[in-house]
Amino acid sequence: MESDLVQIAPATRRVPRPPWLKVRMPAGENYFELKGLMRGLALHTVCESARCPNIGECWGHGTATFMILGDQCTRRCGFCAVPKGRPRGYVDAGEPERVARAAQLMGLSHVVVTSVDRDDLPDGGSGIFARVIEALRRALPQAQVEVLIPDFRGSAEALQAVLRARPDVLNHNIETVPRLYPVARRGSRYERSLELLTRSRALDPSVPTKSGLMVGLGETFEEVCGVLEDLAGIGVELVTIGQYMRPSGEQLPVARFYSPEEFAALKRAGEAEGIRHVESGPLVRSSYHAREQTAALHSEDKGASAASVGAA
Repeated sequence: MESDLVQIAPATRRVPRPPWLKVRMPAGENYFELKGLMRGLALHTVCESARCPNIGECWGHGTATFMILGDQCTRRCGFCAVPKGRPRGYVDAGEPERVARAAQLMGLSHVVVTSVDRDDLPDGGSGIFARVIEALRRALPQAQVEVLIPDFRGSAEALQAVLRARPDVLNHNIETVPRLYPVARRGSRYERSLELLTRSRALDPSVPTKSGLMVGLGETFEEVCGVLEDLAGIGVELVTIGQYMRPSGEQLPVARFYSPEEFAALKRAGEAEGIRHVESGPLVRSSYHAREQTAALHSEDKGASAASVGAA
């Protein structure tokens, strides 16, 4: 596989991205309406804070990923552009209702909610996650709610609080291979993330688990396949794989660009391990086309049920 990789120069030089990584600039009526809505309701999105390359497409289609619990993260992941700081225990009690109001005004049928890490809070912010889910249920009873949660420092009680609110999908990103955790995910542990996903399946197997990772930080193809094997082994049903792109000069440099053919190979590898749906591509992100990913899972369930009935 190594011969298919596109190498980039050291971080001091700016190298054009491959043609398959070209994205459109944010623009259009929907984009500016959505930006105004978020500012008007004093809400944050991971699309903006993490400088997601898909913001132009997603906001142009009227979709966004809500980022709750403020816009300052208590950890310092080497790949992430979200501002770092110490919120010092502050929690916005009105945020759940404002998220629900925004989702209602946007007419969303699938809502994705994530957060910064809040290690300054005793519950890691799990209580607010639960309240957001509950507010969304009241405002949009037919909508699916997907939560992309932090590791809550391994707290089983925090995870239980989120699951009791009954999300439709429980997502926690593994992000990268174990070897790169000390530089890419400072303050996190690979084993703790696997444990969270395992525990979620044990506490409520009816809630599908999902995870995602980036490639291009210096891992090998074989290491990525090892992560896919680990995720399959604990029953994760949805996995996203995308190209890491350096948000600014303050984050880790890109080690290499993967080709579309390699992403296709990773999709095959993950599904061969038993993961039910793998979304793999240069611009894939954890919440990118999240509704379609979940729909694909449900479609497979209906197909299996129909086949079972036919066999009977």
